[in-house]
Amino acid sequence: MEHYSSQLNGIFQALADPTRRAVLRQLGRGPASIGELAQPFEMALPSFMKHIHLLEDNGLIRTRKHGRVRTCTLEKARLAAVDDWLSEQRALWEARTDRLEQFVIADLDKDKDMDGNKETSK
Repeated sequence: MEHYSSQLNGIFQALADPTRRAVLRQLGRGPASIGELAQPFEMALPSFMKHIHLLEDNGLIRTRKHGRVRTCTLEKARLAAVDDWLSEQRALWEARTDRLEQFVIADLDKDKDMDGNKETSK
């Protein structure tokens, strides 16, 4: 479980930055070169490469060098860890809100019964 948590920490850290999310969004459309990915951002290439390295270190993308061009591809399977965690959290919170709803309904029903008993005893 600790290893799983460590993986998620890195993935969420990578997803926390809007530049890295934009890179992932672009790669969702297909592989792209570093130059193509860096083009929309107003930053020096070494700064942009830090984002690429963080994404790659956390397994969200894979890079391959073909001659002088480095191409990035999205590792969709790695995002499954996030999806799994979010599904667990969704199920946990849905169960909690269902229990809260049942409690509130039961409490309202109890109040209605008490009010009904007061009226019949008058």
